[in-house]
Amino acid sequence: MMVKTVLVSGATGFIAGHTIERLLAAGHKVVGTVRDPSAEAKLAHFRAMPGAERLQLVAADLTDADPFSPYTDVDVIMHMASPYRPNVADPQRDLIDPAVQGTLSMLRAAAAQPRVRRVVLTSSMAAVTDEPDGRVLTEADWNTKSSLTRNPYYYSKALAERAAWDFVARERPGFDLVVINPFLVIGPAHTSAINASPEIFVNIIKGVFPAVFALNWGVVDVRDVADAHIAAMTRPNAAGRYLCVGGAMSMAEAVALMRAEGYGAKLPRLALTGPIGTALMKAISYTQPAGTGSYLRTNLGRTLRYDASKSQQELGINYRDAAASLRDTLADLERWGHIAKSA
Repeated sequence: MMVKTVLVSGATGFIAGHTIERLLAAGHKVVGTVRDPSAEAKLAHFRAMPGAERLQLVAADLTDADPFSPYTDVDVIMHMASPYRPNVADPQRDLIDPAVQGTLSMLRAAAAQPRVRRVVLTSSMAAVTDEPDGRVLTEADWNTKSSLTRNPYYYSKALAERAAWDFVARERPGFDLVVINPFLVIGPAHTSAINASPEIFVNIIKGVFPAVFALNWGVVDVRDVADAHIAAMTRPNAAGRYLCVGGAMSMAEAVALMRAEGYGAKLPRLALTGPIGTALMKAISYTQPAGTGSYLRTNLGRTLRYDASKSQQELGINYRDAAASLRDTLADLERWGHIAKSA
């Protein structure tokens, strides 16, 4: 495989760390954007990666007018930087603007650099739906329901990905665009920082959830998502969007697995998974922060179905079993001291 120079934005992200590790292992040169390249403690894990001498960490901020142009003299760009916070004071300022403008800034910078041949954009299942309705989700589906007041994070991901595809259609740049749409990303981390998705399971184990709700998640291992990004970069025929999901798991199944693994001390025992419990939780959701409340109202009691065959066939991804990924996640969270097994 020809050695390439790859720009990875949002290098300290959960998915980005695993992707950079694979790029270095394959012999590529990597330029990673971070907020503060001088934060040695936060970036120490990169220095320990084999091939770290081929990694350059540079400063870039999504909120700047043109954060990426100095770094786009590369062959491939992986744009992974995007804010994720379910509850914010100002969704437009804190989520929408950085996601959309950051994506467009990257694409404009890439279009001005003839060397760039491919851009891989990390999107999300949030751009596919915010309210599973039992239909089989595919790459043809788009989230058209989110707004500034309804699942604003989902809205930011949908708008950012739409903006990317519109840019390519309008500007016809010299690169092609490939988009990865992962579902709930779990798995081992490179640092003690907790990604938002594994944090859900930390909170369940610590007793934050008073009951088991009728929630269903599509989960995917971060290592598989990283592999998908590498394949999207290296496979010449990769094109369009790719759903990345290893399996579906209900909250009840997750709680049962965590109890079997020995984390049962504070796990919820009350089941509110039936129609009455779901109706009760939807009513209670109005007492929660806005982002959390809208998520609950649009996901409680919903059936999640999907077709990830395109990523399996065209990117060659052999997804890890969802339960095995959760076990690996729990072991890693325990390793970092975030959870502990019951006495």
